[in-house]
Amino acid sequence: MKVLIVLAPEKFRDEEFTIPAAALQKAGIGYDIASKQRGVCTGMLGTKVNATLSFEEVEPKSYDGIFIVGGGGAQLHLWDDELLGEMVKYFHASAKVVAAICLAPVVLARAGILKGKKATYFNSQVSFREMKAGGAVLVDTAVVTDGRIVTANGPAAAAGFAEAFIRALTAVEW
Repeated sequence: MKVLIVLAPEKFRDEEFTIPAAALQKAGIGYDIASKQRGVCTGMLGTKVNATLSFEEVEPKSYDGIFIVGGGGAQLHLWDDELLGEMVKYFHASAKVVAAICLAPVVLARAGILKGKKATYFNSQVSFREMKAGGAVLVDTAVVTDGRIVTANGPAAAAGFAEAFIRALTAVEW
């Protein structure tokens, strides 16, 4: 089993990457890291992560799921990325697990996969507008799973988000 982790090239939220990545390793689930371009991505707190793939190089069919890390960089670099939006649509249409934390659920809303789905997110005026425009049924809890979609509201939810993502990936009913 292998998943794709998506990071903004800068200002991603460090714990939203490090905690789920450690949980995936512990569960024996492999992952690749992708961003707008290959190379070092820097978190809001200074964590450096090497993205080994650019979005153009990703082969979505090679993965069982995708999760998108939040933070201020998600709004700056990921919300408007067409390739990422297309990847999200592909994963969803292929019944693969799609997950996003903090400000990143807006990518899912903009891709059109949250219509009528329960979701949570980091609440700001602009993210609230985007989530409502995407048709999400907003739930004020730390982590929400609706079918094969997992969302979480911020760094404090990173451990619960990782658990829910792994549970969705390994669920036998799919």
